[in-house]
Amino acid sequence: MIPSREYAWQLVTEFTQSESLRRHMLAVECAMRAYATRFSEDQELWGIVGLLHDFDYERYPDISMEGHPAVGARILREREIDETIVQGILSHAPEVTGSRPETKLEKTLYAVDELTGFIVAVTLVRPSKKLADVELKSVKKKWKDKAFAAPVDRDEIAHAADELGVPLDEHIQVVLEAMKANAEMLGL
Repeated sequence: MIPSREYAWQLVTEFTQSESLRRHMLAVECAMRAYATRFSEDQELWGIVGLLHDFDYERYPDISMEGHPAVGARILREREIDETIVQGILSHAPEVTGSRPETKLEKTLYAVDELTGFIVAVTLVRPSKKLADVELKSVKKKWKDKAFAAPVDRDEIAHAADELGVPLDEHIQVVLEAMKANAEMLGL
């Protein structure tokens, strides 16, 4: 079954107490919906994948086959969630699951996941801490500073955008605009 957004949000709130992690999942949902529109795909399905992609992370933070995202995949399968959603989630951690992003949906999730976090980091160092004040040039400036948000693998994001057939600057802009359009929900 493809769950309703309400059901997906219930799963998120059942498994995740951290407000920042919830906001991350919401940001990824926004980016996935934007790309679904761009690619003429199912906004609901893509949004649900984005919303649920880290729902198990807080309880099972060990990124392994005994932790995230494998446990989340098992939970979703037990609840008879559509395999497209399960595979999408598994593919965002290919180094653990062995499930490489192959479909457009999977490649998009992989491409937007870390980028949303990077954009949040750029936002939070702005004096206003508001997405409305973040522009592509601000993101690109911080992108060049390897000490800023150092754990974010910029090469991986660039490669993922390339896999989507979207130039990096355009990819950043799509995700940034999706987040700006939902800034209130994201608390930014």
